[in-house]
Amino acid sequence: MENKVVVAIRVDSSVKIGSGHVMRCLTLAEQLSNLDVEVIFICSELAGTMANLIEEAGYVIEKIPYVEVAQDDIWKNDLQYTKKIMRSLKKQIDWLIVDHYALDNRWETGLRDYTKRIMVIDDLANRKHNCDLLLDQNLYPDMVSRYLDLVPLHCKQLLGPQYVLLRPEFYEARRRLRERDGKIKRVLLFFGGSDPTNETEKALEAVKLLKRSDITIDVVVGMANPNKKHIQRLCDNLPNCTFHCQVSNMAGLMASTDLAIGSGGTTTWERCFLGLPSLTIIVAENQEEVTSAVAQVGATIKMGYSGDVTALRIAELVENLFHNPILMKCMSKNALGLMGIQKKINNPSIVKLLLEDRSC
Repeated sequence: MENKVVVAIRVDSSVKIGSGHVMRCLTLAEQLSNLDVEVIFICSELAGTMANLIEEAGYVIEKIPYVEVAQDDIWKNDLQYTKKIMRSLKKQIDWLIVDHYALDNRWETGLRDYTKRIMVIDDLANRKHNCDLLLDQNLYPDMVSRYLDLVPLHCKQLLGPQYVLLRPEFYEARRRLRERDGKIKRVLLFFGGSDPTNETEKALEAVKLLKRSDITIDVVVGMANPNKKHIQRLCDNLPNCTFHCQVSNMAGLMASTDLAIGSGGTTTWERCFLGLPSLTIIVAENQEEVTSAVAQVGATIKMGYSGDVTALRIAELVENLFHNPILMKCMSKNALGLMGIQKKINNPSIVKLLLEDRSC
């Protein structure tokens, strides 16, 4: 009887890092678990970690204690603890998956003796990797050549939104998706799991400036959001406004919403997959290039960096969209077109690559 495939995932979440890395790794973990793969998470104990969410999903977490070290030494410290954890597992690791901006080829090379293969999930293309498989699910003008000098020649590259890691609920929502008529009756505010720059409050201020009683507002925050109680109080004082914390039905909310106001990052592809028109505020430098590319094809309106975006500007743009249903319909069509016609889970190719030819 063949031994069970074992996959270790090195990923972090925190108030500063956000929740996107963990959420996409959980999506991949679920697909692997459904095929009887054993998945083990390795996470640092950071403020705002989503460790509870990972454990609630049924996965074992091996924890790396937080130690304050110089920026240049983060990978060394992490490597030391990860090696210790990998040794303690006392089992053959078929794949080590790493989704972490602070780790690179030095860390990966140091773990080659502890796993058969290494997969990297990245979207920065700003450092070298020693990996066998690389996933970048984002859209860039130079996508094909983006990692040519950053990964080994044998590395298989999965590039572009067609490889986006989405939870099954999004595919179900896509199958049932209504055609959007361009009218705005419901607005969704979501700025990621932690919203470190508190864009949610700014967007709520914009809603107040609109002075419209003919719209319903859904506000979503994550458990890692340090301002969630304050946001809830603000929502309670607004008519037709519902507060949601750490939702499990994001796809349903997006499918029933007419306009989203949110940040860049992984949520961009969830919105596009459901053809949801959006205003995108950039809250981190790594979101700028992707947001620009999506805006260039008319699938969102790029508002710029958070520090340059005011509540008044948001309110003005939303008011303009109320009077421009044609633009709203175009945004929806362009977003759907960007994601292709995939109505079934389109990333079994990722899982297939992880499970084939285990002897290598």
